[in-house]
Amino acid sequence: MRSLRGDATETQRPVVEERRYARRRVPWYISIPITFVVIVALFLAAAKFNWLPSLPNPFGTRTVDRSQPAVLQSIENMSRYEAADGNFQLVVDIDKEAKFLPSALLGKRTLYVAAGTVNSYVDLGKAGVTVSSDRRSATIVLPHAALDKTALDPKNSYTYAESRGLFNRIGDFFSSDPNDQQQLNVLAAQKIQTAAAASGLTTRAEQNTSAMLKGLLGSLGFTTVTVSYK
Repeated sequence: MRSLRGDATETQRPVVEERRYARRRVPWYISIPITFVVIVALFLAAAKFNWLPSLPNPFGTRTVDRSQPAVLQSIENMSRYEAADGNFQLVVDIDKEAKFLPSALLGKRTLYVAAGTVNSYVDLGKAGVTVSSDRRSATIVLPHAALDKTALDPKNSYTYAESRGLFNRIGDFFSSDPNDQQQLNVLAAQKIQTAAAASGLTTRAEQNTSAMLKGLLGSLGFTTVTVSYK
């Protein structure tokens, strides 16, 4: 009796082991997609980090210029004298903070180096000229010099540093806001314009304009040239 029981037990063991193995096996409809995803991930990683130089880089990009030709909208006759230029550079520091969350989670700080030029000009079209009877003296009355709008230099303007919170990084991963760059440019232009107004650029422009007119009229035979601004 013992030997029969022992033989029955030994016979049942392989059956139990097969059932356990069958329970542990992953179904084919799950294992195949997982294997495919792993292979694709390894291929993309190898191409991204250049592990296999012979593989094509799926992240590689090329630039195609599909811009339309420029269209002339209007022509304006200029009568102003560009008397002085001011070149400016500043660092725009913008920190967007959340009220109730730490900056590590939600927040964005950008350091933007902006370079731009502001021209100062005098409108000669509004000049009042008085000439003496002997054509030896001339009096010229001009409007005060004005500042042109700031022209940012795209080649020398760039983002120096940027720190973003976790939620900002997730949001930027799915979509980026082109208005961020526009806001930086607008703010930089405003600050440069303010700096130009306080730099004495218009005073230099008036001095240069006076010297130009006196030299020009002097070459025409005028001995006394008076230039004033109102």
